[in-house]
Amino acid sequence: MPSRTHPAMAFGEFVCLIGACMALNAVSIDIMLPALPQLSSEFGLANTNLAQYVVAAFLIGTGISMLFYGPLADRFGRKPVIIVGLVLFIFAGILTTVADSFPALLVARVLQGVGAGAPRVLAISVARDRYAGAQMARVMSFATMVFMVGPVLAPSFGYVILQTAPSWRWVFGTLAVLGGALLLWVMLRLPETLSPDNRLTLTVRAVYSAYRQTWTNRRCAGYMLALSLVVGAHMGFIFSSKQIFDVVFQSEKLYPILFAAIALMTGAAAFANSKLVRRVGMRRLAVAGLQGIIVINIFHLGLDFAGHESLPVFMLLQGASVFTFGLLAANLNAMVMEPMGHIAGTASSMVNFFSTIVSTVVGLLIGQMFNGSVIPLNLAYVVLAVASLVIAYYTEKPPQYASSDLPPPSGE
Repeated sequence: MPSRTHPAMAFGEFVCLIGACMALNAVSIDIMLPALPQLSSEFGLANTNLAQYVVAAFLIGTGISMLFYGPLADRFGRKPVIIVGLVLFIFAGILTTVADSFPALLVARVLQGVGAGAPRVLAISVARDRYAGAQMARVMSFATMVFMVGPVLAPSFGYVILQTAPSWRWVFGTLAVLGGALLLWVMLRLPETLSPDNRLTLTVRAVYSAYRQTWTNRRCAGYMLALSLVVGAHMGFIFSSKQIFDVVFQSEKLYPILFAAIALMTGAAAFANSKLVRRVGMRRLAVAGLQGIIVINIFHLGLDFAGHESLPVFMLLQGASVFTFGLLAANLNAMVMEPMGHIAGTASSMVNFFSTIVSTVVGLLIGQMFNGSVIPLNLAYVVLAVASLVIAYYTEKPPQYASSDLPPPSGE
């Protein structure tokens, strides 16, 4: 419900702002990936894999914070909670630039993640306030296209900063500046989207009731778990991407370009999904994406074991995996939230908390298994996509198509 002091945002600006809120999280991760070797060297880490904890600390902070932002937003509105989160993000960003030890840096990154959780989780709530069903999936697809500008450009931006600035700390300082820019955009342009009629009482009983509805709804809980596992596989790639390109393919200087080329596949998939979701349906596209990941990575494993792995092969097949991931992610997110419109903020908090924590732990485990080859990553994609596909089938058995989907074809 637009506020009196702000006109309703045009569709294009609304999508861009949602995408920017989502992108802040990704940029906070990807911009510092090129700096991991410098971090490992400066702090004297015993194993270069340990530098991945800088990513994990941020994501853990984000995940934990999501439990609280949703209920607060359902009580006080989306906009003020997003503003508080961004202020904390900026403050923590300053702390990361002055951290004098690796543990201090990790603590600052956790706090930074806590701040980033507000725009990340509430972007979905704001979208759900205004749209539902396939239309929400379409909005999320366009927002994902905007969001992808961040992870595509962030590694290159981080690399440029490392080459021109005297220290990796400038990379983290840049995040504080970006957070400030987003804060101004939200304060000046974002209307309050939560209707006064949908504001919930902030009590332990009310919050518990909303969380319980999230967990006990078969569609929400099932797709939430499926989403968490497949995102975990994708996080495994992000955690280990720098080492894969540096160690396996000796392409350190090309890393920002190669990473961006693969990341673009998610944006391409989001565009394709925005065109297909109304005709094909969310569930069918999600299932097709999971099946695609399984087939692609079984083939990739075969090439690995046959000794035919190369940079062109990896770019082609990993790009295909990321494309299929982009095809299914927006649909799984929309399918999780479809039955939760009446408690969108709290439900979004629980979904994002669970998926972020699970995918971070899974992705970190995959990253820590890096052994100089891409076999652990490809195997993880297969195992986790199979598990997600099984969960998706059992979530609706027999499949019950939402009103936003087409009815099953004859013979299905």
